[in-house]
Amino acid sequence: MRAVPKRWRTGLLAAGAAAVVAIPLTPLSASAASAANLNGDWAPFSRCPVDDPAMLAADGQDLVASCVSSYSPGGSIKLGSTEATTGANDMQFGVIQDTAAGTFKVIPPAGGSLVGAPTTIPGGLLGLMCPSDIPVVTGVCNSITNVSLNKVVATVESAGTPTEFNLTSGLTTGQQIVKLPVRIHLENPLLGSNCYIGSASDPVILRPQNTTAPAVAIQRFDGDGTRNAAEGSMLRFALTGNTQGDTTFSVPKATGCGLGGILSWAVNLKTGLPSASGNNHLTLNNASTYSGALTSPGLVLPNAGKVLSQNWHSAVK
Repeated sequence: MRAVPKRWRTGLLAAGAAAVVAIPLTPLSASAASAANLNGDWAPFSRCPVDDPAMLAADGQDLVASCVSSYSPGGSIKLGSTEATTGANDMQFGVIQDTAAGTFKVIPPAGGSLVGAPTTIPGGLLGLMCPSDIPVVTGVCNSITNVSLNKVVATVESAGTPTEFNLTSGLTTGQQIVKLPVRIHLENPLLGSNCYIGSASDPVILRPQNTTAPAVAIQRFDGDGTRNAAEGSMLRFALTGNTQGDTTFSVPKATGCGLGGILSWAVNLKTGLPSASGNNHLTLNNASTYSGALTSPGLVLPNAGKVLSQNWHSAVK
């Protein structure tokens, strides 16, 4: 491999650092901010928070800003005694690298980092809480007379900002890459709209790691997204084709299910919640992670964050 030119190194480090912490997790909330339609190599970064004050303030020397996008077409997740497949998902955010301290801070989009397709719980509500010899639960079970009443949709939502990044773990296997708090929204007409596994104060804490090594590629492109391998002012770092997972997380009990939460205990009893670490797992297949940063942010001191934002906006179709 050719030596990396000095003028690339800051941008490469920023892009690479961002890439290894952009971990696709689960089918996630579609309530995040709407995405932009971007040209060329900018396309994966449709929700990058380039106009966040922290991103704009990055000077390109002490603080370096980059965009992150990560995607997985699917996998599986097991919570207690319930296992389901995950849908296609996307996680995006900005990253601020403190070059002196060697630390990385996540800047989530205004609507949240996590967006994706919900998944259907196998067996639906009948599988979650029926049969039962408790009269109130038996009454609910007997009222489930059609598919729409039985169907339970689960969506994993962000319950806080990601923390505890490990730079080198994203390029290796078997090491925690990031700590991500989430909660799982269970939706069904009889469960109501406030049925959740986990909460902001008691979330599910995911600590994903690579279980297989990713393929690594570096690409350069112009500010408007057009590929320019020789002189592009933007640098894109890609980690693709690997599997990620976590078997260490615990799962708290469900709350808010049914009128006044009356069905929460029935859901918890049938699904084995709360569930201790070691009884749950997450697997994500064919993960693809991209990060983008200025190739040479030091050349536009102290306005690197502003230039990154201008480039992103120039790629909007």
